[in-house]
Amino acid sequence: MNRLWLVLVLVASTSIAFAQKGKIKFEEYDLDNGLHVILHQDNTTPIVAVTVSYHVGSKNEEVGRTGFAHFFEHLLFEGSENIERGEFDTYVTEAGGALNANTSQDRTFYYEVLPSNEYKLGLWLESERMLHAVINEEGVETQREVVKEEKRQRMDNQPYGSFLYEMFSRAYTVHPYRWIPIGSMEDLNAAQIDEFRAFYKKFYVPNNACLSIAGDIDIKETKEYIEKYFGSIPRGADVVQPTEVEPPLGGEKRATIYDNVQLPGFMMGYRVPPYTSADFYALEMAGYVLSNGQSSRLNKKLVEEDQSALFVGAFPFPLEDGGLFVTFSIANMGKSTSDLETTIDAEIERLQTELISDSEYEKIMNQIENDFVSSNGKISGIAESLSDYYMYYGDANLINTELELYKKVTKEDIMRVAKQYLVKDNRVVLEYLPKSEEPTEN
Repeated sequence: MNRLWLVLVLVASTSIAFAQKGKIKFEEYDLDNGLHVILHQDNTTPIVAVTVSYHVGSKNEEVGRTGFAHFFEHLLFEGSENIERGEFDTYVTEAGGALNANTSQDRTFYYEVLPSNEYKLGLWLESERMLHAVINEEGVETQREVVKEEKRQRMDNQPYGSFLYEMFSRAYTVHPYRWIPIGSMEDLNAAQIDEFRAFYKKFYVPNNACLSIAGDIDIKETKEYIEKYFGSIPRGADVVQPTEVEPPLGGEKRATIYDNVQLPGFMMGYRVPPYTSADFYALEMAGYVLSNGQSSRLNKKLVEEDQSALFVGAFPFPLEDGGLFVTFSIANMGKSTSDLETTIDAEIERLQTELISDSEYEKIMNQIENDFVSSNGKISGIAESLSDYYMYYGDANLINTELELYKKVTKEDIMRVAKQYLVKDNRVVLEYLPKSEEPTEN
């Protein structure tokens, strides 16, 4: 009964918006081994999020050995010198908690959300992951199959599932963003056990990580336990992030992909600057104008008025070294990709030549503020935001100030970035058609 109550508290409290009128208070410091620590105390509900971000993603991989960062997201749940295989999940679920991880091009993120009287379990588990992970043939072979199945479900057998791979492989030619986190199964199959161990030793070190904890904690006590569990972990060699500079796209790139789809799909990706750039805020707001909600421009035009699209969206894909502004649309029955392209281009041109209205500006600012509050409406979201702001911007306090940066963006700024970045010479265009339409060779 007690454990059931804890689970119910956990589920309910993590979905409650912490409508904090004031600033989110936190403390941050470094351990002697370089581990950056961020602590946010909120005793509103008896839960704690223990999170660790490693500044390693698919961009830290080498040609011929792609997919390592995503593979390690899975592999580091295999166990440690003091945790038997499969027991990571067991420890957390039996304590009434939840855990997971995710990997991007830029970082890997692990978290446990636990009842507050169990948060030290999360510290122990993450210290074991950082110091004592067991990397052996059994674990590697097991996770190879897990990753292969994930690729089959999410990419190979999913309609339009390959579009990120097809987009990024054309948008980048020099930078390691040219492959996506799932990587190559051939690369993972070819890798030897010593290569996996070397990757772990290089990147999963305290001086390449941020420990962010939020929730029902006592700061003084938590610092003592952090020192106990993490203080003795040796510092690793300094990690140097990729320095490749991607040249301009140099002209529009187009490709037709014949896939297991029933309706044509049309995607465009425009190269945009890093999301630490001031222009990124204006680009994000441009995405809101085009496709956030049913009253957005693209949805009203393509889905409601023309009925040329079953679905349409536009959004920036943020990356540390410069990402993409993506439009994704699926044609309605009897409509073609050229119908979609013509209308989307017209709406982008409108964004480049006409200032958005006062009512549109007010609407998107309300949407941004609502989304910002929602993203930090969970203890786990606060912990992740603090970590991301520190890792990418070197300023965890953006959790309190970033909304002001959005408010500084003017309607003129939105028009300017649309003119500068959303141009044909700066985009990749993908047309997805049913395999039945693929030309046959004579």
